[in-house]
Amino acid sequence: MPASPSTARAINDRSALGLLQDRGPLTAGQLKQLTGLSRPTVADLVERLGAAGLITVVGESGAARRGPNARLYGIAADRAHLAALDVRTEGVAVLVADLVGRVLAEASVPIEGDTGTGPAVQRVVAAVAGAVGRAGAERLHTVGIGAPGLIDPATGDLRDSAGLPAWHRSLSAALQERLPGARVTVENETNLAALAEQREGAARDRDTFVLLWLGHGTGAAVVLDGTLRRGASGGTGEIGFLPVPGTPTLPSATDCSGGFHTLAGAAAVVSLGAEHGLPTPATTDGPGAAGLVREAVERVRAAGRPAGAGRAEHGPGDRSAGVAAGEPVATRGAGAGHPVGRTPRPVAEGRPVVGGGAWEEIPAAGEPVVARGADAETEADAGTTVRREASEGGPQEALGGEEPPAVGEPTDREPATAADPAGTAAGADERFLSALADRIAIGAASVVAVLDPGCVVLGGEIGHAGGDVLAGLVAQRLRRMSPLPTEVRAGALGGSAVLRGALLTARDRAQDTLWSDPSRSPVPS
Repeated sequence: MPASPSTARAINDRSALGLLQDRGPLTAGQLKQLTGLSRPTVADLVERLGAAGLITVVGESGAARRGPNARLYGIAADRAHLAALDVRTEGVAVLVADLVGRVLAEASVPIEGDTGTGPAVQRVVAAVAGAVGRAGAERLHTVGIGAPGLIDPATGDLRDSAGLPAWHRSLSAALQERLPGARVTVENETNLAALAEQREGAARDRDTFVLLWLGHGTGAAVVLDGTLRRGASGGTGEIGFLPVPGTPTLPSATDCSGGFHTLAGAAAVVSLGAEHGLPTPATTDGPGAAGLVREAVERVRAAGRPAGAGRAEHGPGDRSAGVAAGEPVATRGAGAGHPVGRTPRPVAEGRPVVGGGAWEEIPAAGEPVVARGADAETEADAGTTVRREASEGGPQEALGGEEPPAVGEPTDREPATAADPAGTAAGADERFLSALADRIAIGAASVVAVLDPGCVVLGGEIGHAGGDVLAGLVAQRLRRMSPLPTEVRAGALGGSAVLRGALLTARDRAQDTLWSDPSRSPVPS
C-alpha cells in the first residue's frame, strides 16, 4: 500500500534533517543526490522545513557561486537548547548545548558527603541555571541526566539504591519544577556511556557489544542487535554484584562488597597498585585510579616492552583464568614468576592469586606436585617428590606451610619475572597491569559466557587509561578462559562518555519532538 502524501512528506523531511545532522550543511542539489528525491520535492521540503524554523541558510557553496542553487542549508541550531548532567556521588558535571549538540557552556559543582538533600539539589539547580545563562539560552527544551543506580523501566525514575546519596533521587523532580516546559529524563550512567561509545567512540562499527565500566565503581551495558537492553527491572549490567572468586565475602542485595566491585572498583585498583609498590594517588576515586593505571602503562611503553613480555608461554596446565577446585597445579621456581629463595604459595580452592597477577591450580590431597623452574630442577634431579597434605582447613602450603593472601592483603615482596629477575620498577608496572587484567577478565568472561557479544569495550576512566595495553592483556586471558571469540577494546571517551551520552540522548529526544511534524512546529518568538 503506497504511503499517503502526508506520510511521504514526513519521511522525506526526517531523511533530509538526518542528513543535515550527520553531514552538516548541504545544498539543495546535494540533498537531491543523497536522498534520491526529485528537484521539485527537495525544493518543497526545504521551503517547508525553513518555514517551520528547523533549517536555515548558513552560507553558500563556493566563494565564486551565487544564487539559490549555491545556498547551504543547515539545522537551525538555536531552535532549541539542551542540558546534560553527569551525576556522581561526589558532585555533578553540567553542559548546555544547542540543537545540533554544539556545547555552549559547562559547569561543575562538588557535593560533599555530609551535604543534605536540600542544599545539594539547590547547588545543582543553580549550576544548571548559571550554565543556561552563559549559553545565552532563554529556556531548555530537553534535559538528559546520567546517574548511577537502577532506573525503573515503568516510570523512568531513579530507584532507591543503597549506598547512593538521597539527593540523587530528588534532583530530577527539582529540575522539572525549576524548568517548566522542559523534558527531563534520567538514564543509568553506564547505559549512556555505551550509547556514546557506539555513536562516537570505540564501538562505532558494532551493533552487538558489552561495555564494561571501570571507574569509581563497576557496571556493564548490553547492546544487542543495535538495541540497549535494560532488563525486566532496569538492572541489566549490575556486574558489581557478580559473585567472584578471590573475595572474602559474598555480595548482598544492598551491598556489592564481595562482588566484582571489590576486585575492579577504583579503591581496589589503587590498593592493588600499592601492593605492587606503585605510587599511591591522592584520591581513590575513578580519576585517581585511572592516573595510576595510565602512569603504569606509560612506564611500560617507555621501557620498550609491553606488559607481560618475557613471561613463560602458557601451556595446558598454566592458565591466566580461574580453575575448578581440585585441579592439578605445578609450583614454579624463581625463573617462572616467584621470588628467588621464596617458596611459592598455593591458593584456596577456586581462588585466584589476585595480587600476583596469575592464577594457580590446586592439586588434590596427596597428589604429587611437579616442580618446575630453576629451584625445582635440583629437586627433580635428586628424585625428590613433593606432596601436598590434606587437612580440614583447606589446601596447605606445598613447600612451606604459608597461607595465601586475601584480596587486598599486601605481600612482603613482589614476584620477579624471567624478564625482570631483580623486580625493577618497570617489572612492577607489568605485574600490576597483569594482575589488574586477571581481575577484569573474571567479570568479562562471565558476560561473554552468557551473552556472546563478540566485543567488550573497557570503558570508564580506568578502561580508557589502560588503553590497548590493558585491553590486550584482558583479551589474552579471555582467549584462554572462553571458547567464544571476543574482541576487547579500550574505551575512547573515558569518564566523559556519560556526559556525552546524556547530551546525545537529550538531542535525539528534542529532535524527535521537533521533527515529528514540521508543519506544526512553532517558530520561537
